[in-house]
Amino acid sequence: MDGDVSIAVKTSAPMAGEPMQDYRQVLKHGIMPRTSHDDAERFNFLYHLNRHVRGPVMAACRNAYENRVEPAFEKEKGRKPKNRHEARKAMLTEPMFQFYSSLRRASMEQRQQAGRWVALSQAEELRERAAAYADDDALQLNPALTTPRYVTEVDHHCMPGSYYTEYMEDDVVNGANYDVGFFSSFGGAPTMSGPGEGMVAWLKAYRPDFKPKRILDIGSTVGHNLAPMAMAFPDAEVVAVDVGAPVLRYHLARARSMGINNIRCVQADGADLSMFEDESFDIIQSCLLLHEISYPAMRAIFKETYRLAAPGALVYHADVGGYSDEQSLFEKAMRDWDAFYNNEPFMSTLKDIDVFDFFADAGFKEDEFFHASPLGYGPGKAQMGEGRLPPKLAALPGLNLFGSRK
Repeated sequence: MDGDVSIAVKTSAPMAGEPMQDYRQVLKHGIMPRTSHDDAERFNFLYHLNRHVRGPVMAACRNAYENRVEPAFEKEKGRKPKNRHEARKAMLTEPMFQFYSSLRRASMEQRQQAGRWVALSQAEELRERAAAYADDDALQLNPALTTPRYVTEVDHHCMPGSYYTEYMEDDVVNGANYDVGFFSSFGGAPTMSGPGEGMVAWLKAYRPDFKPKRILDIGSTVGHNLAPMAMAFPDAEVVAVDVGAPVLRYHLARARSMGINNIRCVQADGADLSMFEDESFDIIQSCLLLHEISYPAMRAIFKETYRLAAPGALVYHADVGGYSDEQSLFEKAMRDWDAFYNNEPFMSTLKDIDVFDFFADAGFKEDEFFHASPLGYGPGKAQMGEGRLPPKLAALPGLNLFGSRK
């Protein structure tokens, strides 16, 4: 593709100023846990709380930083903070930042407990409903798989047991929890597939005649962002990989109940996909994976994607971007919040690297790189083009797409 172009990307997450959403609008499917009136209103409350915290309370934090925190730092040190880390640490004793942080952390913990209440109360029923959709060909689990330490050491998003913990045989509880409360965590998205929808829209514009036969999605969880791709290419074989058996069982049942029958779920570590043949996939993607894995795992995954990509294949990852000089230290420090207080320890370090260096180290060629931003949970149009992602795009709200052809 010559030059940079823009495409309209319809996202499923409401932006500031858009009408408020209601939990009852959330996409229902055959494995979705049942919710009572009180359950729905609990999720609605948390959704509204999150919007309030990230809107007016965030604005109050900015005011406190500019009028109290930074002047106090400059008075003590004789200079302004030199980076986002100093800015964040300077805010730790600021009451408004403490208020913001306590609200955000509490809302996430409450969201997890609200979801777990619903999922655990229906655990046996959900297990039976999921089993009705399962078959040996479409669900390939590996009980002997060693879950990577970067997963076991962290309850991601404050979700007890993260993606992999099982409470009974053939369990789906953590998958159900992830799905049923997603609305509250991510701004009231009815389909909960904003990035996936964005990737499909980008792909249709970037390669309108591309007809992949095999698609691989790494770190697929319950399939929010893979379902749009599977529906866009119904004749393709679509493989979902994740380390968590509960989320994969739920993923397959969710897809089948939505009439999506071309997805196969495989329990595996993305750093070792030796069960798949060399050059056997036309698209390899991940969505919101990179910020949850370690550098060694990222290097291994990129090498595996190079091995698995067929000639001419597209390999891309959608995730958070870095920073630009146009952003204030306050903005940068606040965008680091999840890394320190929401059990996302790799989110900050991901913003310090150029993801395209990992492509290059794995064997991909510089002149085959491409990018797009923002995709899903971002405003306006997605800008896309050849080469590495420019810093000014990487810093936009929403997700960035880092990619390469082979």
